[in-house]
Amino acid sequence: MSLNLHPLADYIVAQGDTANERTASGLYLPNNAQEKPKTATVLATGPAVTQVKKGDRIIYKSYSTTDVKVEKEDYILVKEEDVLATVK
Repeated sequence: MSLNLHPLADYIVAQGDTANERTASGLYLPNNAQEKPKTATVLATGPAVTQVKKGDRIIYKSYSTTDVKVEKEDYILVKEEDVLATVK
């Protein structure tokens, strides 16, 4: 399926990593106790984005994203200035 989101300016479309459902000792966590990861995989970038490219894994600031749902898939939109690092 092709991505139907095309970011503008310095925005990045990414898909967030999933939260751990279990603790290190194997206990299951309820949804409200799971810490949301601050990492995502870049799916598309706007024309003004210079330091991140499609396929990069990024770490972004907490509370800096816009969550969207397109065709039953969840995505996040984040500005390039809110990306803290890439993960290799």
